Amino acid sequence: MEPPDPSTVRFAGPWTHRDVSANGIRLHVAEAGTGPMVLLLHGFAEFWWAWRHQLRSLADAGFRVVAADLRGYGDSDKPPRGYDAWTLAGDVAGLIRSLGERRAHLVGHAWGGMLAWTAASLHPRFVASVSVLGGAHPLAFRSAIAGTALRRKHNSQTRAMGHLLRFQVPMRPEKWLVADDAAAVERLMRAWSGPVWPTTGDFPDTVREFRQAMLVPGVAHSALEYYRWAFRAQFRGEGKRFTSAVGTRTAAPVLQIHGSADTCVLPETARDSAPWQGPRSRFESLSDIGHFPHLEDPGRTDKALIAFLNEQ
Repeated sequence: MEPPDPSTVRFAGPWTHRDVSANGIRLHVAEAGTGPMVLLLHGFAEFWWAWRHQLRSLADAGFRVVAADLRGYGDSDKPPRGYDAWTLAGDVAGLIRSLGERRAHLVGHAWGGMLAWTAASLHPRFVASVSVLGGAHPLAFRSAIAGTALRRKHNSQTRAMGHLLRFQVPMRPEKWLVADDAAAVERLMRAWSGPVWPTTGDFPDTVREFRQAMLVPGVAHSALEYYRWAFRAQFRGEGKRFTSAVGTRTAAPVLQIHGSADTCVLPETARDSAPWQGPRSRFESLSDIGHFPHLEDPGRTDKALIAFLNEQ
């Protein structure tokens, strides 16, 4: 069977699909609404469609909402390089400029959340606020992995992110990720979700689309390159430069929305991000929700997001 064409991820809905040139590549976005711009950045194994609930609700609340396929995902370009935090943050800043805006509210899930926080540090004049779902500040995350590895706690962030180490081997993880029609995507999402969502009819429908999107040529390799740069940079000079660049408190206010049942980015790791939060920041915990607040409970997630954005 032929792998899916990238254009197959352009689902119809109350949004408009566009191709935008930014930072030297072409990025695909879905856009809805008018008003202050909110840029939605998805996480690992997702694509723009992960934000389908927020595209509707935030647009209805009076915002211009743009959900992007990150570099290497969906119908965006999949270059062989550029998956370092510096370049990815440049993608975000370039996308804001190319969309004709001076600033945007950034909302990111997991990797997208770390990217949003990074962009706020490296390109602060483009960022009005940061909202992070199921994620943590890059340095809080690194500290948690290093600290728990030394303590060898059973329920540690190192154990929770064991896949990060497995993804460092060349080529083999790509084959594992796409085997059996990307069944690994479903296994990971089921393991990281809270107790309720996997029992609903929405879960298999959502996972089916994510599995198909992972089969688009180039996506599996690109998705893994995010993890490979993040790990390998710690042993290089660029890792020290990155630590210095993002090591100060951001000027932008930060909202963290985190599921109490998140087994991928542990709640204590997310809370340890407090030293890097800007003014008027807050942390909201959602009970019985796992790693995907925007998908598991869009009602509570969107209510918190809209309240925060309206305050900025």
